[in-house]
Amino acid sequence: MSVTRRDPARAQDSSPGPSAAAPPGTESDQPNDPGVPADPTDPTNPTDPVGSGQSSDAGVAIELKVLISLAVLAGIGLRFVARSPLWLDEALSVNIAALPLDQIPEALRHDGHPPLYYLMLHGWMQVFGQGDTAVRALSGLTAVLTLPLGYLAGRRAGGRLLGWLTLGVLALSPFVLRYATETRMYSLVILLVFAGYLLLDDLVRRGRTGWGRVGALAVVVAALLYSHYWSMWLLGGVFVVLAVLAWRTDLASRRTGAIRGIVAIITGGVLFLPWVPSLLYQSKHTGTPWAGPVRPTSLLATTLTDFGGGAFKDAQFVGGVLLVLVLLALFGATLDSRRIELDLRTRPQFRAEATVVAVTIAIALVVSYASGSAFASRYTAAFLPLVVLMVAGGLSRFTGRGVLAGAVVVVLGLFSLGAVYNITTSRTQAQALATVVATAHQPGDVLVYCPDQLGPAGVRVMPTDLDQIAFPTMNRPDRVDWVDYVERNRADPAAYADQVIQRAGDHGIFVVWSSGYKTHQGTCEALLAGLGRQRPDQQTLVGENGDEYYEHASLTYFGPNPPVGA
Repeated sequence: MSVTRRDPARAQDSSPGPSAAAPPGTESDQPNDPGVPADPTDPTNPTDPVGSGQSSDAGVAIELKVLISLAVLAGIGLRFVARSPLWLDEALSVNIAALPLDQIPEALRHDGHPPLYYLMLHGWMQVFGQGDTAVRALSGLTAVLTLPLGYLAGRRAGGRLLGWLTLGVLALSPFVLRYATETRMYSLVILLVFAGYLLLDDLVRRGRTGWGRVGALAVVVAALLYSHYWSMWLLGGVFVVLAVLAWRTDLASRRTGAIRGIVAIITGGVLFLPWVPSLLYQSKHTGTPWAGPVRPTSLLATTLTDFGGGAFKDAQFVGGVLLVLVLLALFGATLDSRRIELDLRTRPQFRAEATVVAVTIAIALVVSYASGSAFASRYTAAFLPLVVLMVAGGLSRFTGRGVLAGAVVVVLGLFSLGAVYNITTSRTQAQALATVVATAHQPGDVLVYCPDQLGPAGVRVMPTDLDQIAFPTMNRPDRVDWVDYVERNRADPAAYADQVIQRAGDHGIFVVWSSGYKTHQGTCEALLAGLGRQRPDQQTLVGENGDEYYEHASLTYFGPNPPVGA
């Protein structure tokens, strides 16, 4: 592999091509696409092998098709397999979506999310129920529907080979599999971004600038905004790339497509206006009290690790492999089956996608530090489709038949580590605690969750004959009220312990608690101390296990008598 600056005569730079939720603007599988004049000097021309190292119409080896087809079959099945009970965020989704439709918007004002996914989940549960498998299947189905869109996006960006490679990467991506098996909106976000990618490709590169497509893109933009707020940062990145393209391109059809793409983004924003008052209320009163802003390097490291599979040790290595492939897609040009040349100016094929990802992250970091809000790697579902395309693009730089097949086997094999981790790892310790409580409790015993964030997952699996409450309120802990959360948690733990003692009477008291939650440092220990002063018969039944569980907690018992079966 050589590192050099490319000869401008061989590869002329161009303005950022359209990307598609980032505007796509590279090799097409339809070289004679009507509406876009062929330009043999344009490095995005699909007949020019310099941009990607091969023609977009190159054949796909049969062994590669078989391998990726098997990956797709496995990926479809894995989208519906998760042994873990629902953890906090999933349980909150179900409990909010289970409300009557007219109560969901107000509940979300106290939760901090836009409403589209919850409305969809509400209708889904009306048909399929509220069991763990049932509620997760909506995300699984959404993730299955994303597969053909991923193939089409890859084919648009680089021909049939890139389409197949994108399909394989998307099928077994550990990040995709995680959120395909989680009752959250992230699979929906990924689906919508791919849909936006294809619609922008129609507008900008394929010259199909009819207002019908503009309207469809506006609907997708609005759906993204109503699904997750990080979509705003993604759309900001797309807006920047489209504006640069409209300013710099010499092709009238691309300028028209870019301008109409901007119109679609603005129109989608207008459709989002009815929810803006709720967004402003959430911004002022909810935020992310469970964590603070992160450094840029921490954001990148966490994102790559989660793209590589999450919390298991090998995920960092897998994330490193993905980074190498992204860099190959961005800087690499294939010379022959044994050599890949690096162009430090970047290659045009994925320049727009990379720009959108970079601008999205930059906007998110600025907003995070300005507002004191937190980052969670799951938010990066907003630009994951662009990363998937670039990972597939990095694989496409290997043009030797055996080398390419071997690289795909390695990547999919590494992905399978994340798939196994996703299946075998429980996201919450709640079920383990509930098993002990089921044996040890008596009907009418009180169970306290400290903090209340442990409650939604616990309520789903604990015995129903318990009196379950959460600190700092005496309410049933099936939801968390995030409004002014820090101030609310300043309640006196000793006074709360007195209320619990009075409420329990002659019954035992179980406390599910953890000391690791922001805004609760020392609170739960003070609560335990207050209970212990009046109930000296104290036993720790289960210890907190942060090595095995993402959401972990201890179980302590206070009773007038030792718990039955303990």
